[in-house]
Formats: sequence, structure tokens, C-alpha cells
Amino acid sequence: MAERKEYWTSLASILGTLAFCQTLLQAVLPPELRVASLKFLSRALRCFSSYCYFNIAEMDGVNTNELYNAIQLYLSSFASTSALASRLSLTRARNSSVTTFGLSNNDSVTDVFEGIALRWEHVVTQRQSQPSSWRPLPDEKRSFTLRIRKRNKDLILNSYLDYIMEKANHIRRNNQERLIYTNSRNDPRGRAWESVPFKHPSTFNTLAMDPEKKTDIMEDLRDFAAGQAFYQRTGRAWKRGYLLYGPPGTGKSSMIAAMANFLGYDIYDLELTEVPSNSELRKLLMKTSSKSIIVIEDIDCTVNLSNRSKAPKAPVPQNHSDPVAPNAASGSQDGTNNTMTLSGLLNFTDGLWSCCGSERIFVFTTNHIDKLDPALLRSGRMDMRIYMSYCSYPALKILLRNYLGSEGEELSQAVASELREVVEKAKMTPADISEVLIKNRRNKEKAVSELLEVLKARAERNEKYGGLREECDSNGVEEEEQEKRALESPKEVSDRENDSCKRVEDER
Repeated sequence: MAERKEYWTSLASILGTLAFCQTLLQAVLPPELRVASLKFLSRALRCFSSYCYFNIAEMDGVNTNELYNAIQLYLSSFASTSALASRLSLTRARNSSVTTFGLSNNDSVTDVFEGIALRWEHVVTQRQSQPSSWRPLPDEKRSFTLRIRKRNKDLILNSYLDYIMEKANHIRRNNQERLIYTNSRNDPRGRAWESVPFKHPSTFNTLAMDPEKKTDIMEDLRDFAAGQAFYQRTGRAWKRGYLLYGPPGTGKSSMIAAMANFLGYDIYDLELTEVPSNSELRKLLMKTSSKSIIVIEDIDCTVNLSNRSKAPKAPVPQNHSDPVAPNAASGSQDGTNNTMTLSGLLNFTDGLWSCCGSERIFVFTTNHIDKLDPALLRSGRMDMRIYMSYCSYPALKILLRNYLGSEGEELSQAVASELREVVEKAKMTPADISEVLIKNRRNKEKAVSELLEVLKARAERNEKYGGLREECDSNGVEEEEQEKRALESPKEVSDRENDSCKRVEDER
């Protein structure tokens, strides 16, 4: 008991001495000298330390420091699994459904890069006064402090920060909700593109296509997304063109959605009928963002871009007021060149203006590839042509899994053999088969039996009429395209027969 009393007496005397010394220093030394003494002492201690420190503030003057935001996103990717982070903050960005984790105030976490340990600390202090600027700053000063050994500073500092920026961009793209844009000629607010959230559920896993062909497409997309160094080394613009062609209902639009979901890109659905001239087409291209897919659907029936070798050549109108001015390849009826031409579209996809952005994909769709001009199909514009065929047996197995929860292996051997044999002869599109499965998706046996009957009936019809079915289908497609042209340009409406398939049968 006496020893404990003596201990507390000694502690009280020491604290009193320290308080007296602090009061004496504050009375004798001015505040400026005290601050200078502390800084000198801190620098002296750092000379003997094996670590160096880097401070990344939230605000760079009155502007936001992008590196601070990138570090915050990067640390949130592994802060939730780190055992060293005792307290975490939860955030959710705008237009995002993902909750992210972050470091709380004055907490720290350890990271490892190339086998070297680094320590991050989130420092938050109160701001003493607002600077004399028109933009008020937050009341708290936030920053990240990076601690790294001096011998490793030059080895990894630059590469580590570049890695953080790249990782943060990837996280930001995955967390942000994707958008689909469309162009409008007469927008009241003067905006070239209007956007809505893109929530199409199509993926390569649900796409009804041969697995080998899907694998080739996915590998090509991966190589493109990771090919920045390759395109710079070869001197090519970082873009790629895809042509999707085939009968209607074979999944061309679903393929585009699967590509966007696979890469995490936004979609720009370009409506060529709303583009009045080549200059407006270039303006639309300039206002598209990187990491996006520019889509032009049904290019063979939206504007007059048919094969020039099969079309009669019309004389090009001369501009007498200005002989030096270039004339349009296909002017309007009044002789002016205020129209969009094939040349403008070619420059849009592969000209000098096509490289004003990076990491962009051009996708064209058509039902008749033979109607397109060869200049539009050459390499460099259409780098990969993808034929969307009728439903095959591997694609049918994917549809059975999507709608019925079972693949061909789960069916009886006799039924699977019949499906494999008849689906190739039926020449039905995935859209037609999907309609049969949707009606009976609650009854698996009824759905398979009805599908088998429909496939057999279609196969017998094709065998009976030979090429007649394909002619009827092609005539139906042409009528559908003529209806599209009629809706877009009423002056080109032509009389069509009501039943082309029946007319062909009568002629036969």
C-alpha cells in the first residue's frame, strides 16, 4: 500500500513538472518559434527513418484531385477483406446499385504491389479558415498518406500510381449503370444524344448460338479491349468494326446487348434517317464517348447505301455558284448537297474523324449483305463478319436451358435424336423457337413435344416446296424493309401484293 502511494506521488510530481515546463515555454517562446522547432525536430527524425511519406489531398486548390478519387476507389476494392482495417465506411454512387467500402477517418490499411508492402492512411482534419475564392471548400481537409520504404520509392512509385488509376477506371465502369443513347434531329434542348439506362439482360451465356462461334467472338472482344499497346505500336486507330448479317429473328440485337454487357460499354444507337448531312454525322461522332458501341441497325434499308455496282449511275449535279466546292455523292431532289452520303458514312467509320476517340466498336446489322456496297464491307471497316444463322442443335440446347431449365442431355435419347435431325431441316430462327417454348415453359414435356411437332411441320414444308420457302421468306423480308422505307420516306411508297408466298406457289 505504501509503495502504490509513493508511485502515485512520483507520477503527480512528474506531471506537474511537465505542466510547468509547458507553461514556461509558451510564455517565453513565441508561437512561430515553437512551430519552427517542431518542424525542425520532425525533419531531424525523418533523416534517420527508413520510410518516406507522400500526401495526396482531396482538393488541388479549388479543384478536385482525380488521384484522390482513384485511390479511394482502389482502396475500397480490398478494404472490406483486409483484416487490418478496423473501421470502414459504406458508400453508394449515383446511378449504381453496388455498395462500396472505404476507409474511415484516420484509419489505415496495408497494400502489397510487386511483393512490396505499402501503407495507406486516411487523414481527416478540420479546416481552420476558408480561402478567399468564389467556390467554398468543405469544412474538413481529407487526404491519403502513402508510406513506403525509401529504397523502393523509385522502383514502383510511378508504376503503382498508374496501376491505381487503371484499376479505379475499371471499378468505376463496372459500378456505373450503363446507358443507351439515341440521336434526335430536333431536340428542344439542343442535345445531339438522348440517353436512358440500359438494362438488357442478354449475355453470351444466354445467347442462342454455336458455342465455338461465341468463344471466337468473346476472344476477339477481349483482345480488342486489352489491345491499347498493340494499336499504338501498329499505328492503327483503337476501334473495330463488326457486321451482323442473317435472316430476321436470328438474334442480331441480342448479340449487340451481349457485347455491351460483356465489355461494360455504353451503346449509341445511330438512326441514320435523323442525320441530315455528313457534317452532322461527324458532330454526332465527336460527341460519343470512349468505351462505347456505335450501332447502325438495318443499314440496307435505312438510307440509300445500296451496292453501286448494281445501281444505275446518275449524273452528279454541278455547283455552278462555287465550282471548287465538293458535290454530294447522292444529292437531294432539289440539287443541293445537304444530305448524308455513302462517302460520309465511310469516313465516319474509317476516315480521319473515326479516330477522334478511342476504344470504340462499330456494329452494323443487315438482312441482305449482298445489297451493301463493297466499300462498306472491306477490311478496316468491317473487321469481323458474323453470320447469324438459323437455329442449330447446339443453339437449341441453349434455348432449352434458358426457358425450361434443361439441356439436350437431360432429354430421352430418342427425343434428342429427333430434335438433332429435324432442327437442321426446319430452318427456324431462335425467335420462332423461343415463342413455342415460352407458351409452355411451365410444362417441360408439353413444350418439348409441341416444339418437335412444329419443327417437323416446318421441315416437311421445306422438303415439299424445296426452295419455295426461302423465296417466300425473302419476299416477306423485302416487304418488311419496304414498309420501313415507307414509314421513313412516304414519297417512296409503292404498291405491294398482299400475299407474295401464294403468288409464287401459283406461278410454280
